[in-house]
Amino acid sequence: MATKLPRKDVVIIGLGWTGAILANELTDEGLDVVAIERGPWRDTATDFNVGYMPDELRYAIRKDLFLRPAQSTLTFRNNIAQEALPVREFGSFLPGNGVGGAGVHWSGCTWRFLPSDFRCRSHLAERYGPKFIPRELTIQDWGITYEEMEPYYDKFEYLAGISGKAGNINGKLQEGGNPFEGARARDYPLPPLDMNYGAALFAQGAREAGFHPFPIPAGTISRSYTNPLGVVMGACTYCGFCDRHGCANYSKASPQTTVLPVLMRKANFEARTDSEVIRINLDRSGSQATGVTYVDAEGQEWEQPADIVLVCAFILFNVHLLLVSGIGKPYDPKTATGTVGRNYAYQTYAGVEMFFDNKNFNPFISTGAMGQSMDDFNGDSFDHSGLDFVGGAGIMYNLTNGRPIATRPTPPGTPRWGSVWKKATTDNYLSNLYLNAQGSSYATRGNYLDLDPTYKDRLGRPLLRMTFDYPDNDIRMINYVNGKAEEIAKIMNPRQVVRHDLAKPYTVVPYHSTHNTGGAIMGSDPTTSAVNQYLQSWDVPNVFVIGASAFPQNAGYNPTGTVGALAFRAADAIRTHYLKSRGPLVPA
Repeated sequence: MATKLPRKDVVIIGLGWTGAILANELTDEGLDVVAIERGPWRDTATDFNVGYMPDELRYAIRKDLFLRPAQSTLTFRNNIAQEALPVREFGSFLPGNGVGGAGVHWSGCTWRFLPSDFRCRSHLAERYGPKFIPRELTIQDWGITYEEMEPYYDKFEYLAGISGKAGNINGKLQEGGNPFEGARARDYPLPPLDMNYGAALFAQGAREAGFHPFPIPAGTISRSYTNPLGVVMGACTYCGFCDRHGCANYSKASPQTTVLPVLMRKANFEARTDSEVIRINLDRSGSQATGVTYVDAEGQEWEQPADIVLVCAFILFNVHLLLVSGIGKPYDPKTATGTVGRNYAYQTYAGVEMFFDNKNFNPFISTGAMGQSMDDFNGDSFDHSGLDFVGGAGIMYNLTNGRPIATRPTPPGTPRWGSVWKKATTDNYLSNLYLNAQGSSYATRGNYLDLDPTYKDRLGRPLLRMTFDYPDNDIRMINYVNGKAEEIAKIMNPRQVVRHDLAKPYTVVPYHSTHNTGGAIMGSDPTTSAVNQYLQSWDVPNVFVIGASAFPQNAGYNPTGTVGALAFRAADAIRTHYLKSRGPLVPA
């Protein structure tokens, strides 16, 4: 039986980006806040020390910072005709473990979604007609506009110290930036990172092809910076140990380097680590949350009463908590009814690899977000008339690292071991480039999340079950855009070009990205969305579900910038509206 604790104003589940932002905002409002984090405490000085953080074996290969399946996992299948089986080792995506969450090990690419992304279905129907949208897709509008999101994007970018070059300030295009982006009120807080030879070569090739390259907006800062909370960050040293690693140099934006130094000093905030929330507790009516029940590292069960519950875990575990807590109606793919688990989406990738003679790209001098990108074929930046798909992809050169264990580029036909393989890795290590096409992932009726009927976790709850495969639309889209990447690659004049198109089926084994989205999506209709435009549950109004779980589908970008903006927007709604009149912020 759980031991009942004194009531708090707010309980937050998870202390990553969203949990840290919400906690800081609501403690500023004078609320008494506790955050409950499944993983351990993580701090830059003690956990990401410069003496051992550049350890590829420990962090990138053995995945020291990531969730272990023994802690929590899920089952997976491609379609409902298959039996879902447990994921025994995370491969395709890597949820974080501990304070900071995935915000510790992310690469730092920090995008704003396009204005058309937020009105996805309406925009496409208006431009091409409703019948142009493939019938397999269940894409939806977000219930908000880019213009409503813009000030919160700005707030997150200045909190994180994003390095970049604006392309559109108040409707005026800026030379060197992204001409397809939505209008912003001001430029990024810092100039772009320094570019390496590979980025310069790609940008030159893209311009020769008639396209519009620009520096990738980076959460690894180009200059020393003090953010609006007074937290000081150091300039990036391009060490190459960024994604899959914490930052020892205080250069990569994370909760540890932007928010926690302020938050942890507050008397009205408490963090409880190594503690997993089992469920969100509801009153007898089922329409009001009373708090949460969690288990600590010793197996002791505790009940934490609270007036507001903020679900700020990783997207998969946000959805799992709603399902095991009985909040919202579970999605049923057979009838296309229900909301929780609906519209799970991912990210769609293809790429082009290049092998050069007499080039030295120094791949070990890098960060997680150093490079150039172009949006000429992202979203609806290009005319889809006459094409057999919707959606799009950015094409980018983004050299994240040259770490020696995993960086072994070899041309097709090279043996996988032996003296020939050794020579090939030596010959190509410095002279290999990869153009990545990162595309949208559009929702379908058959891609969803629910509770597995067979397998349970260590706490006796049903595992989350993922049913996902690439929509045919997305396969056609990404391979079309990859053809454009190939055109640029040939202009760059390598010795050999190797095109890597995408094909079914999706598999959870090799790494793709940790850009999981959906399952507790936002919208204006409670019959097709789990939360409203402020990320407030339609069914239980004192529960807010924050994160990429709110995306009705994914755009061709990394999700973190949009996740951060949504967190600030939800915090603002709670502070300015909900606390004054506790109840639904949007009529159902």
